[in-house]
Amino acid sequence: MVRVGVIGCGNIGKVHSMILRELKEVRLCAMADIRIDRAEEFCRQYTEGKGHAYESLEEMLEKEELDGIHICTPHFCHVPMAEIALKKGLHVFMEKPPAINRLQFEQLEKSSLKSGARLGICFQNRYNETTKKATELIEEGKIGALRGGRAFVTWHRDAPYYTESGWRGKLESEGGGALMNQSIHALDLLLRWLGRPVRTEASMRNHHLKGIVEVEDTLEAYMEFTQGKDPVRASFYATTAYVSDAPVLIEIAGERGFIRVEGDTVTYQEAGEMEPVIWRSKKSLVPGKSYWGSGHEACIHDFYDCVNTGKAYGNDLESVRLTFDTMMDIYESAGSEEK
Repeated sequence: MVRVGVIGCGNIGKVHSMILRELKEVRLCAMADIRIDRAEEFCRQYTEGKGHAYESLEEMLEKEELDGIHICTPHFCHVPMAEIALKKGLHVFMEKPPAINRLQFEQLEKSSLKSGARLGICFQNRYNETTKKATELIEEGKIGALRGGRAFVTWHRDAPYYTESGWRGKLESEGGGALMNQSIHALDLLLRWLGRPVRTEASMRNHHLKGIVEVEDTLEAYMEFTQGKDPVRASFYATTAYVSDAPVLIEIAGERGFIRVEGDTVTYQEAGEMEPVIWRSKKSLVPGKSYWGSGHEACIHDFYDCVNTGKAYGNDLESVRLTFDTMMDIYESAGSEEK
C-alpha cells in the first residue's frame, strides 16, 4: 500500500483525488493547500474524513509518513515542490508542465537522478483511446510514409479564469499561456508521431485580454522535421480566445492518406478509398473533459503499477524532454519575432 498526499486542492486536484481514492494499491492520507478550508473539504470528500489537512507541503511532509505526493499546484511551484519531495525519497507525480523554463528543467533532472524515487509527469492524453488507435494505424503503415501534420486547439478562457486564480496570466507564475497551459498536450502528440523538429518558427499574440494577462492567448508555430526537396512539416495553432471549448483536432498526413484525431473520434482514409473510416472511442470521458480527454485514470494507474513492479514508466522526465524542449524553442522563436 503506497501512502500518498495531494498538494493543491483545485480543479485538477479533484481529478487526481477521485482517481487515487479508487486505487487499491494507494492510500490517500493527506491534503495540502494554502487555503486550509479547501484541504479540509478534500479530506472529507476523498479520504472519508480519515486524512489530514495541511497548509503547506513542508508541514504535510513533516507530520505524515508518506511514500509519494501528487503536485497539482500552480506551474511555478512544480519544480521546487518536486525537489523537496525527491530529496526525501518520495515518489512524485506532477501535473504539466514539468517546468516553466530550461533552468528549472535542468534542476528537476538533477534532483530526479539523485533520488531513488520515481518521478512521473501527467501527460495523460498519451493514454487516450484515440491516441492509441492513431498510433496503431501509423505503426501499421496505414497511410504510408508521413508527410506532415497539423494541430488546432481553440478554447475559451475569459478574464476571471486568470484574475480570480491569483497566479494564471502572469509570466512569473504561469510561465506561458495558450501553449504551456492549454495546448502542450496537442504539441506532445504531434511530436509523438512526427519526431523532433529541425526547424521551428513561431509567433504569439494577446488578442482578447490585452492589459489583463501577460501571457499569450494565441500562438502559431511552423515546424520542419526533415529538410530537402519534400520536407516533413507541421502547422500548429492554439488560442484561448474562441467562444467555446472545441475538441482538439490533430491530423497526420501520409503519402497514402491521412489520420485525424478529434474529440473521441479517429477518422482515417487511404488513397483510393471512396469514404473515410470513422472509429469512435468507447471509453467514458469521466473524470476528464470531452475536449481534452480522459487519460488521467490510466496515466496515474500506470504510474503506481510501475512503482510497485519496478517497470519503467512511460511518462518519466526523459519521455517529456522533446515536448518541453520544443515548447521552449517555440516560445523563444515567438519572443524573438515579437521584438
